[in-house]
Amino acid sequence: MVKNVGQSSSGNDYDHETMFPTHGSGRPESWRRSIRALEHRNFRLYFGGQGLSVIGTWMTRTAVAWLVYKMTGSAILLGVVAFAGQLPTFLLAPFAGVWVDRLPRRPLLLWTQGLAMAQSLALAVLAFTHITIAEIIALMALQGLVNAFDMPGRQAFLVDMVEGHEALGNAIALNSSMVNLARLIGPAVAGFIIALWGEGYCFLIDGISYIAVLASLIAMSDLPLQVQQVRRSMVMALREGWSYITGFAPARNLLLLMALVSLVGLPYTVLMPLFAGNVLRGGAHTLGYLLGAAGAGALTGAVRLAARPSVRGLTRLVPFSAGLFGVGLLTFGLSHWLWLSLPLIFVAGLGMMQQMASTNTILQTVVDDEKRGRVMAFYTMAFVGMAPWGSLLSGWMAEKLGAPHTLVINGAVCIAGALWFASQLRTVRNAIRPVYQRLGIIPEMTAGIQSAAALTTPPQE
Repeated sequence: MVKNVGQSSSGNDYDHETMFPTHGSGRPESWRRSIRALEHRNFRLYFGGQGLSVIGTWMTRTAVAWLVYKMTGSAILLGVVAFAGQLPTFLLAPFAGVWVDRLPRRPLLLWTQGLAMAQSLALAVLAFTHITIAEIIALMALQGLVNAFDMPGRQAFLVDMVEGHEALGNAIALNSSMVNLARLIGPAVAGFIIALWGEGYCFLIDGISYIAVLASLIAMSDLPLQVQQVRRSMVMALREGWSYITGFAPARNLLLLMALVSLVGLPYTVLMPLFAGNVLRGGAHTLGYLLGAAGAGALTGAVRLAARPSVRGLTRLVPFSAGLFGVGLLTFGLSHWLWLSLPLIFVAGLGMMQQMASTNTILQTVVDDEKRGRVMAFYTMAFVGMAPWGSLLSGWMAEKLGAPHTLVINGAVCIAGALWFASQLRTVRNAIRPVYQRLGIIPEMTAGIQSAAALTTPPQE
C-alpha cells in the first residue's frame, strides 16, 4: 500500500500519523523487506507447515457449507452450523487466554492441532458412510472448542517465533498472506473435488494436512522462555485483562470495530452457497469461484501490508479498510451476474483482510507480553466469537429478506462502523503515539513527551 506521507516545507517526506520524517520516498524498499520474518528459522518452519494445513482447512469449510446446503437448502441451517462451530470460541476464548498466558505455547498448539486433525478425519469417516446434520453440528462445535484455545495460542506464539517486535508486523502480514493464499486455493480445489468425488475427500485431505503443521512445531528449537506469571485466580486474571483493554482507547476502539464487522460482515461466507446456487444459478464450482475471489482480495491486502516498513500509519488504514469491506458487501448484494460479483467480492476480501491484519498488528505491537494471551483471546472473541451470532442473524435475515438484501444491510452497517472509528481517530492516535515512542518505533522528542507517555500507557497491575 502507499505510505501515508506528505511534504514538509523543506521537501522532506513525513508521516501524517506521527509527523516524523520518513527518510525517503515512502516506497517499499525491497522484496527482502517484505519477507524479513522468514529469516527466523522457527517462523519458516511454521509458515511451511501451516501453509499446507490451512489449504485443507479451507477445503473443509467449503465442503461443509456445500454439504449442508445440498442436504437441506436452508439458509437458517447454514447459519446454525456456522453458529455451532463458532459459539464455543465466543464463550471460552477469554478463559483460554488466561491459560495461553500460563502454559507453554508449543505443547498447547501440538494438542490443539492434533485434536483438529481428529475432527477432520471423523468428518471424513462419516461422510464416506452416512452423515447427518446433527453429527455435522456436533463436530463443528468440537472444532470451535479447539479454536478457542488454538487461535489465541497461535497469535501469541508469533512473537516467540520471530523473537521480538522488529519483524512482528511482517510475520502477521505473512501469516495473513499464507492464510489467504490457502483461502484462494482451498475453495477452488474443493469445488472440483466435490464435483468429482464428493465432500468426504475434502475432509480426508484436510485431516492428512495436519501432519505438516505438527511436524513443523516438533522441529522448532531455541524458542524463548515464556515469562512465568504470578498465579492469580481465573476471575482475577480475567478482570486484569479486561481492565487493561477497556482502559486503553486504541485497544478498546479497535476491538469494538472488529466485533461489529465480525457480527454483520464476516457471516457473508455463510450466505455464499445461496448466492452460488440461487442468485447466480451455479453449483459447487461457482461457490469455489466466489470464495476464491474473496481469498484473492484478502491475499492482495495481506501482501500489501507485508511490504510496509513498520506499524506506523496503520490506524488510518483500519477505518478505510472497514469502509471498503462494507462497500464491497453492499455492491455484491446488488449484483446478479458472476462477472460483476467476482470483482466486488474481491474488494470485500481486500478490505476485510486489511482491517483484520492491521488491527492484529497494532494490538500485538502495543500489548504487554504477560497479558498477550488474554488480549489476543479478546481479539479472537471479537473476530471469531461474534461471528456465530452474526451467522444466526444473517441466516434469519436471508430467510426473511433474501440473501442479497441481507448483504446490502450488513455492508451499510460496516460503513457506519468505519465512520464511527474515523471520528475517534484523533483520540486513538494520541493514546498510541506515546506507546510507540516507549517501544522505540518512533523517537522520543522531549522529556515532556516522555512524561506524557507514562501517563497514557495502558494501566499496569
